Formats: sequence, C-alpha cells, structure tokens
Amino acid sequence: MVNDTIADMLTRIRNANLAKHQIVQVPSTKMTRNIIQVLKEEGYIEYFEEIYESWRTFLLISLKYKGKKRESVITALKRISKPGLRVYANYKELPKVLGGLGIAVISTSQGIMTDREARHNGLGGEVLCYIW
Repeated sequence: MVNDTIADMLTRIRNANLAKHQIVQVPSTKMTRNIIQVLKEEGYIEYFEEIYESWRTFLLISLKYKGKKRESVITALKRISKPGLRVYANYKELPKVLGGLGIAVISTSQGIMTDREARHNGLGGEVLCYIW
C-alpha cells in the first residue's frame, strides 16, 4: 500500500527516464490521471492510456525523447507538497520554475493545472510538484 501516490508516480517516471525506457506503468488514481494529463498538454510525455485489469487500473505512459542520443524531455521532477508538510500558495505567490522554463503543477479548486494557468485564472492552491 503506497501512502503518497504522487511521489510514487514521479519516482517511477524518474527511474524509467534515467533507464531510457519508452513506457512506464503507474497505478491510476484521479489525481495521477490529472497530473499526467497536464504533462501531456505541456509536451513532457507523448501519450498515456488507461489499462483496466481485473480489480486494478493502471496508466501506461509513453515518455518523450529528443535527438539521436535520445535525450529526455523531462530533466527533473521534484515533489513539493508532501503528506507530512502541505505547501499552499495564493496566485500572487505561485512559484516560477527555472524562470518559466519548467512548470509547477498546482491543485486548485478548479482542478489540476500549471502555475501559468493558475496565475492567469487568479487561482491559488496546493503546489504538488515541479517539472523541468
């Protein structure tokens, strides 16, 4: 039983990225599905699909690489808000990751979105993770 599904998902993606795997499988929850959807919209992954097994659901994520040397599009993933220490920010205090080169994934009252979208909509929320 995993207590922090978001950290587990980020770790699986990070490990698959370092090993240059094309596909990674993560347990599906509503939160992980929404975070992966944001990553797809931002161009960090190619695609994902939901796989239904007998009583469990998984997300199959296809990682994105560039160039002949297969350099990963995702350089790093960092969990910010943890179950033991939640991190919240209003829309004026939302962080800019690497001066706008990366994204911060924010959980707002209107769903999961990037820091740019949340700032544009005037929404604050829980800072889940940084991706660059």
